[in-house]
Amino acid sequence: MPGSTPALDSLRTAVAACPAIAILRARDASRFPVVIDTIVAAGIRAVELTFTTDGVVEAIAEYARRKPDGVALGAGTVLSAEDARRAVDAGATYLISPTVCLDVISEGNRLGIPVLPGALSPTEVLTAHRAGAAMVKVFPATQVGGPGYLKAVRGPLPGIDLVPTGGVAIDAVPDYLAAGATAVGVGSPLQGDAADPDGDLAALTRRADALVQAAGSRG
Repeated sequence: MPGSTPALDSLRTAVAACPAIAILRARDASRFPVVIDTIVAAGIRAVELTFTTDGVVEAIAEYARRKPDGVALGAGTVLSAEDARRAVDAGATYLISPTVCLDVISEGNRLGIPVLPGALSPTEVLTAHRAGAAMVKVFPATQVGGPGYLKAVRGPLPGIDLVPTGGVAIDAVPDYLAAGATAVGVGSPLQGDAADPDGDLAALTRRADALVQAAGSRG
């Protein structure tokens, strides 16, 4: 695991305040500013903007310029060292990958930026950790057994911070935290249609409020 850096300290502070990472993915990033504002207003302190979204680098840069203190701004689906640099140059304070991308981990460590690579098996989790991952994203968590699987993996690997992601429902968050998750990654169950041009922001507020409440209850 890498040593403490300002960016890692910021991420840890954010997930300590609310142990949930909001994952935003859409066709394009045009609605991301208002979506981020809505979920941050509800109390979520870590957001991830995915590289599969058109305009994501510009969206990261736009939010980084006005990001409130205490909010960690992540780039997701980062699959190369080049994209890692682009994200960090734009203002991302942490990086997430769906797989154990060793070049992304290495580049993040070089830049002093925490990386959360995706892993599934205990071997992959330990490989990511030994390569310098700040935390390890367990993906896809729900599809392989949910909180029970996370608890089983964490048993022999108690010193690794695990962040289950992939189909995590808001009402399942307390069970994941009780199973030992450091935080949970929540995507479409939180975002819903909010990133669409006519998306329902009032409904997003209700879901974000529910997520913050669920994240405060550890089963």
